[in-house]
Amino acid sequence: MTIKVYFNNSCSICRFEINHYKKLPQGDIDWIDVTDNKVAESILNKSAKELIRRMHVMEDGKIFTGARAFLKVWSQIPRYKVLYYILRIQPLLFCFEILYEVLAFFLYLKNRNQVKKYFS
Repeated sequence: MTIKVYFNNSCSICRFEINHYKKLPQGDIDWIDVTDNKVAESILNKSAKELIRRMHVMEDGKIFTGARAFLKVWSQIPRYKVLYYILRIQPLLFCFEILYEVLAFFLYLKNRNQVKKYFS
């Protein structure tokens, strides 16, 4: 089953991480850059600002964001399946979601000048 990963390629850290995943053996993953991507906005029914703020994964028509999106990606990459199995368990998932949101917020602040057009 194919999952579609919607990520912010304009963020150097996000791009670095996704490029790392792309080099690894993986399940069926479509990698989709959300930077200035009106089709992705329409498909996910999200604004450009929402799309660049968090990673999104679509699987079977269902959308996962943030930490849960990472879990979907890691479930498809053998090297990361251990993280998937560990971090999906409560209360670890709750902690992972908080950590993701904090890191995503700071990445968003770091990259907001790169995506300034979304705020005008």
